Amino acid sequence: MAQILKGKEVVDSLVAGMKKDVETLKAKGIVPALGIIRVGERADDISYEKGVTKRCDTAGVVVKQYVLPVDAPQRQLLDVINTVNIDKNVHGVLLFRPLPKHIDSNAIRAALLPAKDVDGITDGSLAGVFANTGLGFPPCTAEACMTVLAHYGIDITGRRVTVVGRSLVIGRPVAMMLMHKNATITICHTRTKDLPSVVREGEIVIAAAGQSEFLTGDFFREGQIVIDVGIHVKSDGSLCGDVKFAEAEPIVKAITPVPGGVGGVTTCVTIKHVIEAAKKAAV
Repeated sequence: MAQILKGKEVVDSLVAGMKKDVETLKAKGIVPALGIIRVGERADDISYEKGVTKRCDTAGVVVKQYVLPVDAPQRQLLDVINTVNIDKNVHGVLLFRPLPKHIDSNAIRAALLPAKDVDGITDGSLAGVFANTGLGFPPCTAEACMTVLAHYGIDITGRRVTVVGRSLVIGRPVAMMLMHKNATITICHTRTKDLPSVVREGEIVIAAAGQSEFLTGDFFREGQIVIDVGIHVKSDGSLCGDVKFAEAEPIVKAITPVPGGVGGVTTCVTIKHVIEAAKKAAV
């Protein structure tokens, strides 16, 4: 039976550290603040916004909301971006995507300052991840994977890590972050030939394929550590990840559950980035 790498334990540790950092900043007259920009009323955006706001309240981070109608012109959204860029009291920005089709997402991303891009969506932030310069912030899910591994004392130095997925949200950035920690990386995806055999080669597997329960039991072998970043709603309303947990869990050494794994850590990392941005702004 695998060790279950629960996110709550990681979250509790992060929150304790964040509260201390916020207290230190407030003693200096600095109140960390997150600006949330949302265009429209997508149910999943609103749900995540509530979760982030609740986590901010717990950590002592202020939330400023900027909500535009779904038909808002691009110029109006750019004005909001400019407002948060120049507001010294807004330390980090979370912009919900995808944006409506009439808005050029690339233009919006380019307008946001990397220093305030706590979700790692700008080219500057991604360049910082790939070059390991510390510019901006890495995508939160990618850092959440690294945080889970670190919390549970899983040493990745010299380990073979298989990343299933190549997106700029998780696959490619987490591969770079792992490489910076001296792991040996294989990036594969749903079109990789004989994918199960490639996944079985990894000592650690980051499952970010973006497909519900895509990685079945035949993808795994004994001794592997599996980090599942997927989150999908099944026909019965329950949640699942990219890994078919019931088949993988009896085989592998350790695995994150869905729900209760990487998701909550990702939200915490977002808030952690806001606090880090406030620290940098205070220097």
